[in-house]
Amino acid sequence: MEIPGISANDPTFGSANPYATQELDRDAFMQLLVTQLTNQDPLEPVKNEEFIAQLANFSSLEQLETLNENILGMTALNHSNALLSQLTQGSALIGKDVAWIDPDTGLTSSGTVDSVKIKEGFAILNVDGQDIPLVHVTEILNDTPAEETGA
Repeated sequence: MEIPGISANDPTFGSANPYATQELDRDAFMQLLVTQLTNQDPLEPVKNEEFIAQLANFSSLEQLETLNENILGMTALNHSNALLSQLTQGSALIGKDVAWIDPDTGLTSSGTVDSVKIKEGFAILNVDGQDIPLVHVTEILNDTPAEETGA
């Protein structure tokens, strides 16, 4: 006797099943729990321990989802802070002469920083019309404190 829905040739089994690759979320978990309670044998209901274990699993699932959302939020905030930090560091160099090493040639060049922008997650200095990544700057050439210049 063949049991339907169990054989490997059944279209609801394996990759043909559109639900096979989806993860269970809290709504699916609740639907399964309600379906289980609705269809349970009234003469042999679910034991309290099993029901409590399922509720504990549901509570853990909700806490993990909240934790995941918080981590994603912190990651986005850290990324924004890093960009702001690079932009602040770069803007402090506007009007100053800087030296940098060209990673392609290994030669050191220098020039005056005209502006700064963020491009693809990195601070880019515009030095005498040339775009130079902030990470390639090796020296600030005219960084003299205002007290020493008499200004």
